[in-house]
Amino acid sequence: MLDRIASFFAEEPVRVSAVLRLPLLALIGVLVAIWEVDHWLPGLYAAVLGVWAVAAVLWLVAVLRGPVPWWGGWASTGVDVLMILVLCLVSGGATAALLPVFFLLPIAVAFQDRPLLTALLGIGTATAYLGAWVVYSKRDDTVGLPNVVYTHFGFLLWGSLAMTALCVVLVRRQARVAKLQAVRRQLVSEAMQADERHNREVAENLHDGPLQTLLAARLDLDELQENNGDPALEAVRDALQQTAAALRSTVTQLHPQVLAQLGLTPAVRELLRQFESRGHYEIEVDLDDVGKPESQQLLYRAARELLANIHKHADATTVRVGLARRGDRVVLTVSDDGKGFAPAIVEQYVADGHIGLGSLLARFDAMGGSLQVNSAEGYGTQVTVTSPPEPRAD
Repeated sequence: MLDRIASFFAEEPVRVSAVLRLPLLALIGVLVAIWEVDHWLPGLYAAVLGVWAVAAVLWLVAVLRGPVPWWGGWASTGVDVLMILVLCLVSGGATAALLPVFFLLPIAVAFQDRPLLTALLGIGTATAYLGAWVVYSKRDDTVGLPNVVYTHFGFLLWGSLAMTALCVVLVRRQARVAKLQAVRRQLVSEAMQADERHNREVAENLHDGPLQTLLAARLDLDELQENNGDPALEAVRDALQQTAAALRSTVTQLHPQVLAQLGLTPAVRELLRQFESRGHYEIEVDLDDVGKPESQQLLYRAARELLANIHKHADATTVRVGLARRGDRVVLTVSDDGKGFAPAIVEQYVADGHIGLGSLLARFDAMGGSLQVNSAEGYGTQVTVTSPPEPRAD
């Protein structure tokens, strides 16, 4: 849960500022309620603050319910600047009540990882605060220019510099994390390629060596059986036939030719054909032609592992498999109507040495994809596998 919250705030800085804006507006409302100043327009001030609060609530709902558009950060900051300007115009000298608002702009922009913009906007808001007080003091001698205004100005400058420094630190750390993630993906990719090369070599050796020897022995046995009707030879022939079939299946699993030659969709269809032959299943298929994505080996392994788990553990009668390209991702879904399980036990399975699903989770996470398990005891299981970003299909 904490990881999801951290990811939520890290990926969408506009949402963070949208959440922080509401308590700040509430604080301003409290200050307005207790402030005692004769030279201002409290009714108009409250109306403007109310409009800003309503807009802030609507914006918060919008960014929480859907993806944030690219212009979201600029638009929300522009509205903040406009509202602060309007409140300054109607405050009539009660600018000190606006002090918390001036901290909003550099903080909001700092969440967007823009150090230079944070510094410029922070210094600008501090200068604007001091300028507003100068204007009011010149316009109304009874207001004057209290010494505390200079203290406020200093705090605003310090806050701007602090936000800028924090933004610089976050940007550098983000760059280091991105570099480490890239190295991690490269290492996992090289490990998978080495694994694939090893599997291909083993498959070729098995196919060209033991499998051919078995097939030759079966042919010799067939010839011998024609001249000798011994029933024992028939039993030996059946054993050779079964061994050759098992060895051919192993070769196919190690290096599926249909995947290398035709692509992911035909390979998944072949997996489903083999899976259907193992038991009495009703299979519902919705497979789009996704070509040969770069992560097809990883997706193929996921499909094979998930179907094997259904056959071993699910006690299912209906299996649904979907494959589609969504944007720059390829999405594989595998669901069943079996007995289900608690997804939390996956970690325990890994600890016990059953690393199939755990290994897939780790690999997809390392490569920038995802594997989400939605299951409950007695209600079946649905697994959604999303590939790492893929080059755009032609």
